[in-house]
Amino acid sequence: MSEQTLASVTSIGDLEAPPAPDAGALLQRTALGDEAAFAALYDTLSPSVFGMAKRVIRNPARAEEVTQEVFLQVWQTAPRFDPSKGSAKSWVLTLAHRRAVDAVRHDQSATNRDLAYDWSPGIDHDEVVETVTVRLEHEQVKKCLSGLTELQREAITLAYYQGYTYAEVAQALDANPATVKTRMRDGLIRLRDCLGVES
Repeated sequence: MSEQTLASVTSIGDLEAPPAPDAGALLQRTALGDEAAFAALYDTLSPSVFGMAKRVIRNPARAEEVTQEVFLQVWQTAPRFDPSKGSAKSWVLTLAHRRAVDAVRHDQSATNRDLAYDWSPGIDHDEVVETVTVRLEHEQVKKCLSGLTELQREAITLAYYQGYTYAEVAQALDANPATVKTRMRDGLIRLRDCLGVES
């Protein structure tokens, strides 16, 4: 390679892009309210902030929102930046990571809420069908209760519809507690069979 070619290669190296602006200096100027410095800081760091947010969130549109939120936070909190604790870029990326994680948590929480309430758009609650169903079930239970012996029917009614304990049912019916338990068990088996409920 000739010296002249080597000289031309060296001069091409001189044509490289100027070094990136110092993010620390831009952030300090931003803290003083310098909008031009903030714009330059945005141009310098937004690709890194967006990349960080996109890796955490995995949704480009949501990552763009987080990037905007981060730079709003940078504008509002720039005076808090302390260069003795780290670089401006690491400070901004820490804000971005925290904001992205918060976004994931928020989105997951919203998803969990939707699943917990099993919200289904377009499916209306039909009160008429529900009322008719409850009435039919009630009539079926009454019919099946009428097929029990008097002691079974009274014991089950007191225990399940009026909240009595076995001892209270026995006292109300003037019967032995063991007899009441046996009659209730037999009555419940007959009710189950009558209602078509599988055990």
